[in-house]
Amino acid sequence: MSDLVFGPEPRHFIWATGIEDTFVPQTKAGHRALDEYALMGHYEQWRTDLSLVKETGISAVRWGIPWYRVEPAKGEFDWSWTDQVIPYLVHDLKVTPIVDLMHYGCPFWLQNEFANEAYPRAVADYAAAFADRYKHLVRFLTPLNEPLVNALMCGKRGQWPPYLKEDSGYVRILLQIVRGVLNTVEGLKQIDPGFIIVQVEATGLSRAIRHDLEPLAIEQQRRGYLYYDLITGSVKPAHPLYGWLLSCGATASELEEIAARRIPIEILGMNFYPQWSTQQIYMNRRGRLCFRPIEHDGAGFISLIEDYYERYRTPIMITETSAFGSDEVRSRWLSESVAAVKSLRSRGVPIVGFTWFPLFTMVDWRYRLGRRSVENYYIDLGLYKIKSSVNGQRRWAKTVLVDQLKGYIRNPEQTVGRMNL
Repeated sequence: MSDLVFGPEPRHFIWATGIEDTFVPQTKAGHRALDEYALMGHYEQWRTDLSLVKETGISAVRWGIPWYRVEPAKGEFDWSWTDQVIPYLVHDLKVTPIVDLMHYGCPFWLQNEFANEAYPRAVADYAAAFADRYKHLVRFLTPLNEPLVNALMCGKRGQWPPYLKEDSGYVRILLQIVRGVLNTVEGLKQIDPGFIIVQVEATGLSRAIRHDLEPLAIEQQRRGYLYYDLITGSVKPAHPLYGWLLSCGATASELEEIAARRIPIEILGMNFYPQWSTQQIYMNRRGRLCFRPIEHDGAGFISLIEDYYERYRTPIMITETSAFGSDEVRSRWLSESVAAVKSLRSRGVPIVGFTWFPLFTMVDWRYRLGRRSVENYYIDLGLYKIKSSVNGQRRWAKTVLVDQLKGYIRNPEQTVGRMNL
């Protein structure tokens, strides 16, 4: 069991990384299976991969369970792989797992995936089975990673199953996800009230290119809070998005039911990437409303965190951040983002942890809709890069970020400072 504790002292700060663990195994014409563990060989080379966590001196790792593999048939579980990996993390490496119970993909037997009426109970049953088996090894659990991105890809853009589109699909998937999370958290707490639930959401900022588009930017920013607002029971008739939810197919009775089942946010996880997390609203030449990423320097990072803290008043963990570009670009963001954390802690914002994500090279999600070989979709955001591959055995190349991060971890007093409560 983890010996991590929370407190204001620098020694209590959680330094984490993660292994990209998106699972979208379903295929159809033009859509390839997207399983990051399979594409990067993690199922076979997990010892090599996870040993990198220990090498960096990091104390925790975000690591996910492929639900579709551990429950290949309803109610029938195969824990043979996780029975090897989780004890290795905890006992051999002395690293704390922060387990993603759900990182997108549903099992094959759950037809219509998130839109299936059985989903909220099915995902909670799976989570309870995992928790009961590993409760002596795992303390930190994430019910579902990035609910809003999930709803976007599965419910509005139609790129991931069940391939719904438009705002109505978005709302339908999001409410199903919320029900699943509520069921999951209730079930986990019945097994062990000591489980610490780390909620994780993609967070960002919306900017308007001109004054008349400002109301749209405000509306978009409000939608970024929607998942956290739903699970904490604040989506009631006075909520600014209540009418929009009703117009997109939600009913007053189901919103009332969700609000009545509200749960506290124990740790509020914020995922932020400087190249992608700030969107500008503008009109293109045809007069259509469009979005594009801006502020690649992450200028709004501090104000975004302050905003979330003022809204929810709960401990915050940076559960994902990194930068796309050269080692120099990524090293600069590591320095700037850690400095931002220190500044916020000194002002009383309870940031309890920082996660550089992912640990090593990952596969761009565009692979799912692409045609080229997987190597053409590698993106380097992490601390390590692929150096070469000989007979299928991957070799990792350490970037300058590893020693930089090690230095931060060794000197937490200077790096993140004391949290002034």
